[in-house]
Amino acid sequence: MIPLVVVLFYLPYSWSDATAAIVFIAAALTDSLDGYLARKLGQISALGAFLDPVADKLMVATALILLVSYDPPMLEFFVFDPHVLITLTAAVIVGREITISALREWMAEMGARGKVAVSWIGKWKTGFQMTGLSMMLFRSDVWILPAFEVGLYCLVAAAALTLWSMVMYLKAAWPELTREERTTGQKG
Repeated sequence: MIPLVVVLFYLPYSWSDATAAIVFIAAALTDSLDGYLARKLGQISALGAFLDPVADKLMVATALILLVSYDPPMLEFFVFDPHVLITLTAAVIVGREITISALREWMAEMGARGKVAVSWIGKWKTGFQMTGLSMMLFRSDVWILPAFEVGLYCLVAAAALTLWSMVMYLKAAWPELTREERTTGQKG
């Protein structure tokens, strides 16, 4: 669905923003349902376990890139250009995802991947992140609700939770990261 969201985001029609947001929401919901059903029915595969987080990260990164490329209007409660906040938030979220992905891979090599398992903070972060991105992709007010602005607040909350969860993951992995001897046979 990523190419469809990108095309819809840039189409010059009044309906394209809402449609891009709806496609993004549909992707997020079907991804969540797919994961739930796979766990509930015991139909988890190695390929699915690999592809699911990759697809999630690609969808989020694409939405963030689209929003960074967008020139948002000045928002009522911001004293500076919201584009700066969007860009910083995107950098925090993408940087954290890269860091945690590398940490999980390294911890798996150490046989300690369970120490960096998904936590409740990560679930809250995902909720705020998907809600915020959906509202920002919508780009228009919904009745009296300033969707883009509320979405930006949600995305900032997601970035804060992102940093918090990264600190928690690094704290859990710290003993392995600072251990002198490596069990992989590597020196240094």
